[in-house]
Amino acid sequence: MASLPATRASRRPSRTSSRASATRFDRRLGHILDHATEVFCEKGYEGASMRDLSRATGMSLAGLYYYFESKERLLFLIQKHTFTTILEKLKALLENVTDPERRIRLFILNHLQYFVSNQQGLKVLSHEDESLKNGLSSEIAGIKREYYRICLELMEDLRRKRNLDFNTRTAVMSLFGMINWIYTWYNSRVDGNAEVLAERMGNIFLTGITSGGSGRKNRK
Repeated sequence: MASLPATRASRRPSRTSSRASATRFDRRLGHILDHATEVFCEKGYEGASMRDLSRATGMSLAGLYYYFESKERLLFLIQKHTFTTILEKLKALLENVTDPERRIRLFILNHLQYFVSNQQGLKVLSHEDESLKNGLSSEIAGIKREYYRICLELMEDLRRKRNLDFNTRTAVMSLFGMINWIYTWYNSRVDGNAEVLAERMGNIFLTGITSGGSGRKNRK
């Protein structure tokens, strides 16, 4: 993304003013990405135009092209912001937690806490997973691989420490299947908040993978 226009070279902003400017920019960017997400959710990536995005974000069409170049760049930033945020929060939650089952429950909770409040974002990520081209997809793929790797390590840790018998890859993909499609059915009035939902889904998932017996070699 193009940088914001620079101030006069002779004026050096203080650290405080720099932080304040960065915070304002981050809020503005978050506002733009939220509205772009709404447009992609409603119209789909292919059906959305830069003019649609301009109207939704409140930016002029020229300004939108100047800062973001294309709708693909906006989709890239939506995906990068989402996955980076989830990954950073997950790492913070897992720090100093050693119980393998608790760590998996925190993984589920972290994922649901974000997407229960951002269901449109989850729909866009699920439906537009392969829309990024021109090299932009590789950076997103790297973040997603790290997220998958962490989940796989959590499963392997549980299997090893509890001497369980389940296929760790199948367990990971099954878990993602559970938590990534809540936007199609989640209703807070009947399903509870993210914490309630995470506990219920965690109980279902962990009961399934821990009830297959113990003391047998994992068949990968």
